[in-house]
Amino acid sequence: MRLNELRDNPNARKSRTRVGRGIGSGKGKTAGRGHKGQKSRSGVAIKGFEGGQMPIHMRLPKRGFNNYTRKEFAELTLGNLQAAISKGVVDASKPITELELNAAGIVKKSKDGIKLLNKGEIKEKIEISLSKATKSCIKIIEDLGGKIETLEKPKVKRIRKKNSLPKSEQTKEKVNVESSSNDSEAVKDKEVVESSSQETADK
Repeated sequence: MRLNELRDNPNARKSRTRVGRGIGSGKGKTAGRGHKGQKSRSGVAIKGFEGGQMPIHMRLPKRGFNNYTRKEFAELTLGNLQAAISKGVVDASKPITELELNAAGIVKKSKDGIKLLNKGEIKEKIEISLSKATKSCIKIIEDLGGKIETLEKPKVKRIRKKNSLPKSEQTKEKVNVESSSNDSEAVKDKEVVESSSQETADK
């Protein structure tokens, strides 16, 4: 083979469609854009525009909101967990983790983990580690002598200082305190001046 004989595989490179090259090409005249109007032009972004009329997405009322911090957990009930233990899918004698539960196919994978719900009944003493669990589930497992570890830390509420007085009264009180402090300073200055004048008179 020579260099001048090198060529690509058949149909490896597809040539671009040449538009506006006569009626016989199938892409002549309007070049595949249809006929007339704003949409046949290039560089037009209409999207939800309705010719100046109020668009439908603005006419419809708003309702609710999407919480971007919301977490979605895969749900696991106590009843399903007990059924899995009874079938021998999960070994209750060893610590149970989320990886084992996912591998066993008891729950689907979730990016935020697994949450244990109090539905059904559990009889086995288990040691389990999950992302989240209800308070009642934790109590049931601990009463049976088991151990449960929640990986997600609960939110701690901030304790904010509450003033019993309204804002208007708070400002008044602040002004009164400042004025009283200024008065006390003026009285002290007056006493100092009087004492110094008395000393000079005695001399």
